[in-house]
Amino acid sequence: MKGVFLNHEEDFAFREIYGPPPKSRGYRVERDMLNITARQDLMRNICDTISVLVEEARLDFAENDMEIRVVDPSHVAMIRMKVDSAAFGSWEVDETSLGLELVKMRDLLSLGNAGDLIEMKHDEAEGRINLSMGKIDRVIRPLDHSTISPPNVPDLELPASVTLSGEDLSRALRAARLGGELVNISLNEEGLTINVTGGDTDSVSVMYTKEEVQELKCDEPVRSQYSLSHLLPISKLMSVVDSVTLRFGNNFPLKIEYEFANGAADVTYFLAPRIEGDI
Repeated sequence: MKGVFLNHEEDFAFREIYGPPPKSRGYRVERDMLNITARQDLMRNICDTISVLVEEARLDFAENDMEIRVVDPSHVAMIRMKVDSAAFGSWEVDETSLGLELVKMRDLLSLGNAGDLIEMKHDEAEGRINLSMGKIDRVIRPLDHSTISPPNVPDLELPASVTLSGEDLSRALRAARLGGELVNISLNEEGLTINVTGGDTDSVSVMYTKEEVQELKCDEPVRSQYSLSHLLPISKLMSVVDSVTLRFGNNFPLKIEYEFANGAADVTYFLAPRIEGDI
């Protein structure tokens, strides 16, 4: 079984969509000023989500929001996150980009509680990021953001969609893991089915009828297969979300959309399909 769930032509197409993989990291002195505060739980959610795919990321700050786009090293999965400035306690930002080692931020956040405030400061004169949370101050050097290339966001027309609670989706995927590694996701006008066949006799199946989901749009039945090793980490974060939307088609990439921080932050997760028959 391949580690990448695309054949050569499909992998090339996906690379064309997502762009080149991130380059090696380096260090540089940043030139723009940034001073923000945020709750620990907001920053934890941001870092945990991006860390599903990568250890380093480029944070692109604009006047009214922050955007992060990352792709995993195998070019199978991608995340695009956008967080409105309204989600932060304070926001003094020149348009700038920062390269960040996520583990350094996560290590600091692990020492706090959900309601704690974390302050993040950066300017060109210092060439460093100052992080403060309560009595704790930490200084880290930014990565050279010019060596981190965010992927292009694919513009996909996906024929079917279903919206359900994050808890229901997370539970279904955890159940599917009992049967194997590759999950079949099917949708028709009657409902959503998540199924895994682990051998000649073992199988796990979870179905939500159209009455049990929040919204369903499907003109004709669709089915595609995906890797649970890529879906399970993100599903843990979705488990507390009220609504998650899945968009896909027959052997199409899976597009997952959800919001957090009272709608001020949105996440889009893309996953390449496992083309059945590939070995």
